[in-house]
Amino acid sequence: MPDPHGTRDCVVALDVGGTGMKGALLDRALTPLAVLRRPTPRRDGPDAVVAAITGALRDLAAQAADRRLTVRHAGTVVPGIVDEEAGRAVYSANIGWSDLPLAALLRDASDLPVTLGHDVRAGGLAECRTGAARGARDALFVPVGTGISAAVLCEGRVVRGLGYAGELGHAVVEPDGDPCACGGRGCLETVASAAAIEAAYAARSGRAVDGAAGVARLVAQGDPVAVAVWDRAVDALAAALATFTTLLAPGLIVIGGGLAQAGGLLLDPLRARLGERLTFQRRPEVVRAELGDEAGCLGAGILAWQAAGVEPAFREPAFREPAFREPVTAGAAAP
Repeated sequence: MPDPHGTRDCVVALDVGGTGMKGALLDRALTPLAVLRRPTPRRDGPDAVVAAITGALRDLAAQAADRRLTVRHAGTVVPGIVDEEAGRAVYSANIGWSDLPLAALLRDASDLPVTLGHDVRAGGLAECRTGAARGARDALFVPVGTGISAAVLCEGRVVRGLGYAGELGHAVVEPDGDPCACGGRGCLETVASAAAIEAAYAARSGRAVDGAAGVARLVAQGDPVAVAVWDRAVDALAAALATFTTLLAPGLIVIGGGLAQAGGLLLDPLRARLGERLTFQRRPEVVRAELGDEAGCLGAGILAWQAAGVEPAFREPAFREPAFREPVTAGAAAP
């Protein structure tokens, strides 16, 4: 029986990325009661990834049983094209599945009620409910990392588009630009993603660099090649955001992902160049995300509570980073 006061109830939340999985048991305030981090075995194929997800869900459920907690629901969020209503993982180039009835597979394998969601839309939901976009009705959440995607909040609702909404990384910013993995050319991801920034610096300078973070450090030092690569990326991102702003007029744009760790080095010129491109349009505020790489897991928890018919009781702070750093089991591997 569920606890009528919810004090011993929890949900299982799991964010599955192309590299690692982040899971937690979350109470109604989204406070982590137990946590889990493991690698995603994508190189072993989609079946191995499904098995790993199932194992993570089972392990978190076992932790709940050990603590005498009642699991009300489980939320699992994954990358790629996700049809939440049908519970299907439609496509993921990184993981390799196609038109997979993932929610049903996980329910059968884990004996848990499972709701499936999209990792970036879930992260955007978390930022809107308890992060940098609290109270916003029209917002855009853009995590910029190895790839670029977006979660669109319009009139207080997350736009899904049957799973296809928010693919900002495949907006064309350089029509004659580099080929993209999606089959197009000159997509935003080919210019402004962390992977593209690293590759562009190496190609122009002939020197290897420690990721986009390494390029950012060189920008701060005034390295001319790094500055040129960074400026190109910022211009491309501003162009894509200007188009989005013209179409949907967000009041707020939240930048997350690894590149947001550059702080003002990214956000200050991005704000300026976006402003230069706008004339009559509503001018959005551009801010850094607050929830870090735990946004997807928290979003999965929100989806799970909602699927259980319960609205999370948000409080400040809903996110406590140190608690998420503790593995749920001593043998859990790092992503």
